[in-house]
Amino acid sequence: MHPRSLLTALLVSTLLVVQPSAQATKKHFLWSVTDSKGAVVHLMGSIHVLTPDFYPLSPELEKTFAGSKVLVEELDLDEMNNPAALLPILSKAMYADGTTLEQAIAPATYAEVKRRAEKAGLPMMALDRMKPWMVAVALTAPALKAAGFDTDLGIDKHFFDKAKETGKEVRALETVAYQLGQFDQLSSAMQELMLKETMADLDTQVNNVKEVATAWAAGNTATIERVMLKDMLQSPELYQKLLVERNQNWVAPIETCLKQNAGCIVVVGAAHLIGPHGVPTLLQKKGYKVEQK
Repeated sequence: MHPRSLLTALLVSTLLVVQPSAQATKKHFLWSVTDSKGAVVHLMGSIHVLTPDFYPLSPELEKTFAGSKVLVEELDLDEMNNPAALLPILSKAMYADGTTLEQAIAPATYAEVKRRAEKAGLPMMALDRMKPWMVAVALTAPALKAAGFDTDLGIDKHFFDKAKETGKEVRALETVAYQLGQFDQLSSAMQELMLKETMADLDTQVNNVKEVATAWAAGNTATIERVMLKDMLQSPELYQKLLVERNQNWVAPIETCLKQNAGCIVVVGAAHLIGPHGVPTLLQKKGYKVEQK
């Protein structure tokens, strides 16, 4: 697997970071999908971590959301915020047989985890119970926070809160258990390699997302595809689990929105909307009219 693959995966799946500098654009990470009867679903690329300066969002994004009746997101964020519901699900990220992280990975990798944890103020007692993929996530979060980014300011959270406030129906494409399970199904060797490469390249990647941000703001799918997918494509197991399988699963509920003429807006990670296995491409192949806005 190429270096940066895990961080790339995390960015495309849950942690795509943008700066507020490039909003004045004519195109957006926004598509309309129309069926033969004229029913329309909108697809919007989600950015899950933002700075306060990014708001207000583009009027086009806000207008499209306001005109919708149903918000469809990757997850039910209420589930994410419910400790009672989340605790059993998070067990997927922990060793249940008494194994510790120190036993599961090479001594050099473990030493680097300890160094990174100390720098980030994370307790090793907690990390020792986690599987390598979850440790990678745990180490990524403080790096993003230190750079000024906040999950509470993400696009998905922004529109989820607005939907709740205005009484819009909210639907989820998958459960937290399924999403975490995609990581948990990766082999032990793959998980350790992902952890090592995340630590080796984390600082560089967090500091070098401006190109991705600018491309997202401009609706530039070619640049996003080049920057975000090239590393993942060198790891077929990761690409299949985190993108291809999930994109394919989402086609049916989107088609349900069209059949119901429900007025849905679907907000998912931006990388799910690009490339040969992106949701717009899958829907276009099924005969729907797909147009970037």
